Amino acid sequence: MRLTVFGATGGIGGHVVRQALDRGFTVTAVVRDPARLPVTHPALRTMAVPALDGSGDLAEIVRGSDAVLSGIGPRGRHDGPVASTATRSILKAMEFAEVHRLVVVSAAPVGPAPDGESLLNRRVLFPVISAVLKDVYADLRVMEDLLAASPAEWTAMRPPRLVDKPLTGRYRTAVGANVARGNTIARADVAHAMLAALDDPTTNRRPLGVAY
Repeated sequence: MRLTVFGATGGIGGHVVRQALDRGFTVTAVVRDPARLPVTHPALRTMAVPALDGSGDLAEIVRGSDAVLSGIGPRGRHDGPVASTATRSILKAMEFAEVHRLVVVSAAPVGPAPDGESLLNRRVLFPVISAVLKDVYADLRVMEDLLAASPAEWTAMRPPRLVDKPLTGRYRTAVGANVARGNTIARADVAHAMLAALDDPTTNRRPLGVAY
């Protein structure tokens, strides 16, 4: 499988690149600074793109890919509309290059609380997090609206709090919903779930909750 990975130097994107290469895939890693991707592999091509704001020709980068994966998102609450801006450019490039499959990273608070969620999370934790990071989640909601309005075969991963722990390959998923009582997940396992979703037709044009 030939993949293009945006945000390849990020916490999730870096894991996507490494895991995809381990699976024998061919990977094009799109980065701002190639020096921040300390990975070498015969099946890896690194492309430097200064900004994903529609100013470059991304279509030629994604052309020929079987799927595109994006780990792009804001690093902090004051970063602005990072995810929606990048996704808008990626979607345009994919449509022009006739590439259809896309998996991106969103966040659990973008969706409603699932059935079976704890009262503490519903009444306290989720409202507080949503208030503190309201601009981040507003950006992700715009991103998901762009996906829904596009012809792409997309999946939007919705993890809860991300942690840096080793890959386990053991987590729960919920198609079209968040995972009840799922409070954390490792970035490595989100990457694993993104790659697993590529061949899962039930996730097509749906959000996918993922958590421990």
